[in-house]
Amino acid sequence: MNADFVLLGGRIATMDAAGTECSALAALGGRIVALGGDDAIRDLVGPGTTVLHAGGRRVLPGIVDSHAHPDAYAIRLRTWTLVSPDRIRTRDELLAAIRRRCAELPPGRWAAFYRLNERQSGGYPTLDELDAASGGRPVFILRTDGHLGLANRAAFAACGIGADTPDPPFGRFDRLPDGRFTGLVRETAAHVFLNAVHGQDSESDIAEGMEAVQDQCLAAGITSVANSLTPAKAIRAYQRMRRDGRWRMRMGIIASGRDEPLIPHLIGAGIRSGFGDEWLRLIGVEWCPDCSTSGRTAAYWDPYQGTPVPGEPVPNTGMLLYEKEDLTRRATAAHAAGLQVMIEGVGDRGIDFALDVMEAALAAHPAEDHRMRVEHCCYVTPPILARLKRGGFVDSSATGFMDELGEAYAANRGQDAMRWMWPHRSLIDAGVPAPGHSDFAVCRVSPWTAIAAMVTRRTAGGADLDAREAVTAREAVRAYTWLGAWAQREEAEKGSLEPGKLADLIVLDRDVLDGEAAAIAGTVVEATVVGGVLRHRA
Repeated sequence: MNADFVLLGGRIATMDAAGTECSALAALGGRIVALGGDDAIRDLVGPGTTVLHAGGRRVLPGIVDSHAHPDAYAIRLRTWTLVSPDRIRTRDELLAAIRRRCAELPPGRWAAFYRLNERQSGGYPTLDELDAASGGRPVFILRTDGHLGLANRAAFAACGIGADTPDPPFGRFDRLPDGRFTGLVRETAAHVFLNAVHGQDSESDIAEGMEAVQDQCLAAGITSVANSLTPAKAIRAYQRMRRDGRWRMRMGIIASGRDEPLIPHLIGAGIRSGFGDEWLRLIGVEWCPDCSTSGRTAAYWDPYQGTPVPGEPVPNTGMLLYEKEDLTRRATAAHAAGLQVMIEGVGDRGIDFALDVMEAALAAHPAEDHRMRVEHCCYVTPPILARLKRGGFVDSSATGFMDELGEAYAANRGQDAMRWMWPHRSLIDAGVPAPGHSDFAVCRVSPWTAIAAMVTRRTAGGADLDAREAVTAREAVRAYTWLGAWAQREEAEKGSLEPGKLADLIVLDRDVLDGEAAAIAGTVVEATVVGGVLRHRA
């Protein structure tokens, strides 16, 4: 037998249950057929075999990012302007970027911006400043968390929102004491503007933008990603890409509860979790009742700390975006139909809300291996940890927030709260499965800064996330490989390098398992292989 693909000279950590390591592997038809030493695997090389020499470098299974937003990122890469802190350091720089973009666009087009972090970019601009910079064009700026935004007066007018317009259910147009808008909009109020901006998006726009998203993912070592809150438009685009052979990585669909009536239609059609193939598969369904800690909207039992944003309610304990009875009915129907249920919970009140709903669904339709997930699941206090363990729930952990948003979490919730924020040491010790995810484009695509923060419990800026919850590098990598696959019922296919599994692997420029923890954040992926095909080379 000659293999299609062979890797030689590596330090392969298979991430299997036994912790097996070897130097070489072979694949045929996209799947691993052998692992071992170089001499044994070299015998499988034939005239048509692709051979990758790892040069003694660390080799891992491909990263499984179990919760991100590639569909939205695809659109933003094509038509939005990035204003993250690495590009925008002051409010003047933000206003200058708005002026430049507004001058470039044809008449009538919205100017849209994303990943604003006001804590690191000089604060929120005023409504008057936005108007002056935009020259009368509608402008919308999405905060980095994706839950809040800033709109100018032209944008309010374009959406038909006047001074007397009431707040939408589960949302808020922030106002000054005299009733005037501040420009900041929260949750479902932000959706009004997002819907206006995204109204002209097409399936082709998503498919074209996904080429750049795949490039970035593969360069970061991500071979599989699950698309949180996937709308029907993106599902259609992804199926077109599958038909046209345009997938170079693997995509999991988590259908959006926001896109009515998508989930009822899946239920009515009898489509269950697992429908699809190794390239494109329905993972489950998701609702988002909780919000943003860095944006001061996530639901907590105790009020937020720090200085309130003008127009923010005081005291502020955050907000929830569904009535419990309504969401329980929806989640119970989906669970009964064989769809894996995922509900977002960020603060402790939000996580308790999600667990209330999922416990009710399980009471109505008991299931042993349900793998219901609390998405993001940030503030896991000891009582919540006990509930997760007791109910067999998955803590789908937003580890991507640790490095990029950790300082805002500490400022908004207090340093003492960091003890139970993303508490992976406690989760592992309790036996609660907790895969990590980026949530890109809320945070960066690369998983390596998040993996580093799990080990060091420090942000890039040095903020203390409480070292008592630090994990080993191997445990952090497992959260992004085997646990990521397990959380979407794909552990038989991916997440470790074993015979019969997909030949998805990465070659790194450093040893992230046994090297310096502080160096993990700067990891460069030298090569990415998906299904035995080299898809990225640095």
